[in-house]
Formats: sequence, structure tokens, C-alpha cells
Amino acid sequence: MAEEGSGCPVPRLPWASVLRVALPLFLAGAVIYCFLCTQRLAQQRQLESPGWDMAELQLNHTGQRQDCRLRWQGGPALGRSFVHGPELDNGQLHVQRSGIYRLHIQVTLANCSSSLWATTPHRATLTVGICSPAARSISLLRLNFHGGCVVTSQRLTPLGRGDTLCTNLTLPLLPSPNADETFFGVQWVHP
Repeated sequence: MAEEGSGCPVPRLPWASVLRVALPLFLAGAVIYCFLCTQRLAQQRQLESPGWDMAELQLNHTGQRQDCRLRWQGGPALGRSFVHGPELDNGQLHVQRSGIYRLHIQVTLANCSSSLWATTPHRATLTVGICSPAARSISLLRLNFHGGCVVTSQRLTPLGRGDTLCTNLTLPLLPSPNADETFFGVQWVHP
């Protein structure tokens, strides 16, 4: 004789209804998880490499100049001077990351007055350029004093990883060592 059921009905869940609720919840959770993971990765990258390189340098002036190249120094011990990203190599700025940079420079001549320049005209020139690697050697800025005591300029320019920036001032002129009068800097603005 065939067995009959126990008489207790077993409730069956409608799987289609469960899937309609569970699947969207699972997908929403996965999207939120991915979003949080990418945010944490982005924060971690910012801590490792902040995404910007910049330097604000002061003149490293120690008496008479032997060549036309100006030597720079930077660091927190100097006050408002700092180097973050680029490196200083023998007083020259060495770029560590390719991109577009904003260069700015101001040079004030030491012991200079406009009346002195009027009586003894000089052809004073300040240049900023890429001096290394030699294959990329190029002048980026050429500034004339035009009878004055101060030149200042800024520009955007692409720089490559490994470029070394040099600043040259016509000999025998002396730049002012005052950090408010003579300074040089770069700021990375775009990859």
C-alpha cells in the first residue's frame, strides 16, 4: 500500500520572489563595496605620491661668482623655501616627474640703482633653461633688465622626467641674496 503524506504541508518559498529582492540587494552591495575600495585606493595613492611636485628656492650666494650659473637651495630650515618632488643637484633643480610646470623667477641685482644703470649701461640678461640632458638643452626664458634692477617672469612649460633646470645671469653682476628679492620656483600643474 502506498504511503500517504503526513498531513503537514511544507511551505515552499516562491524562488522567483526571493530572487527579485535578493539580486538587487546583492548588486547594490557589490557596487558600494567597489566604490569604497576605489576611494580607499585613491586616498592611499595620494599619501604615497601627492600628485603635485613643487619647489620654492632661495639663492645660495657665497661671495663672488665664478661662472654665470646661479645656484639655488631649498628646505624648511630656510623659512619659506621648500622642495617637494623635484631634487636639488649641485644647486640646480632636477625634475622627477614629467608634466606641465609653472616656472616663476625673480632676480634683483645687488647694489643696484636706476641712476647707476643710466650712467653705465649693461646688457644684463637672465636665462632659465633645460641644461641636462644635453639632447633636450633649450632656453625657456630669456629676460633683459633693460636698465632696471629687477626682472620677474613666469610661464607654463612641459618638462620631462630627468630634466635639470639651470638659471644663468650675465657676469660679473651679483644677484641680491635676499629671499624676498631673488627666488625661483616650479609647480607641477598637469600630467
